[in-house]
Amino acid sequence: MSLSFIDHIAIESTDIPKSVAWYSNKFDCEIKHQDTTWALLSFQNISVALVTPGDHPPHFAVYDKKLGASKNLQIHRDGIGYKYDKDPDKNVVELIDRKT
Repeated sequence: MSLSFIDHIAIESTDIPKSVAWYSNKFDCEIKHQDTTWALLSFQNISVALVTPGDHPPHFAVYDKKLGASKNLQIHRDGIGYKYDKDPDKNVVELIDRKT
């Protein structure tokens, strides 16, 4: 049995460049993407997405190999299919159709 794969966590940032500078100065991580509305930082074991409030909810993303066959997928600007779900406590979980 193989375990599920957590792709990334997403936290809110009101100033993406400032947050990227802080994280990259504080930790050894790679900036995979950065613009004014979001950034993706790659660490050895997981990625961290920085998102502006209202753009995407704070969440963690799980790779779901069955999701690609689902209907009603939304598509991120990088072409990855996704769907948001909520756990019983209303925490947002993003299901994605492939590893990024």
